[in-house]
Amino acid sequence: MFVSFEGCEGVGKSTQLKLLKDYLEATGQHAVYVREPGSTEISEQIRKVILNPQNTAMTDMTEALLYAASRAQLVREVIKPALERGELVVCDRYVDSSIAYQGYARGLGADTIKQINAPAMDGCLPDVTIFLDLRPSQSWRTFKIQDDRMELESSAFHDKVYEGYISEIETSNGRFVRIKPDFDRNVTSQRIIDALRERGAIK
Repeated sequence: MFVSFEGCEGVGKSTQLKLLKDYLEATGQHAVYVREPGSTEISEQIRKVILNPQNTAMTDMTEALLYAASRAQLVREVIKPALERGELVVCDRYVDSSIAYQGYARGLGADTIKQINAPAMDGCLPDVTIFLDLRPSQSWRTFKIQDDRMELESSAFHDKVYEGYISEIETSNGRFVRIKPDFDRNVTSQRIIDALRERGAIK
């Protein structure tokens, strides 16, 4: 199965991914872990270009196409082969991030982003998407060092990202699982594990 994690900046996504990995390893469940953009040599190079705060002249469409290019490489090099082998794939962000960030917050439109990414995904859509449901104003974003182009965007931008996620979730076919992060990271982790068990993604 293919599981993705989504959420705004500073919602504890990295922490929860690590806790899930710890649980799967402790219970003898193998998985392939990837992040977007990145996880291949070419995708990591694209990541550096996208997130470099010095690239202030980057247009919104350039940004969207670079994310799609990184995704295309990752899908063909890692995700699709792993799924064809019957392995569990856990991805830190995927196409829903592009829809929320570039489609809604940048104003390019969700449909445009979906059209751009259709060939990039090559039919690989997550079976389950865990959405850490925390508004930017409630997140830990302000307590961490913000050093890439996306993190440095305004609060208004990040509010649009959140609203974009919610719009997509409300019109989706039930692929999303909304998890409200608890102050206790272990409580949140258990909620995620329980949800993935219920969906048959993990044991």
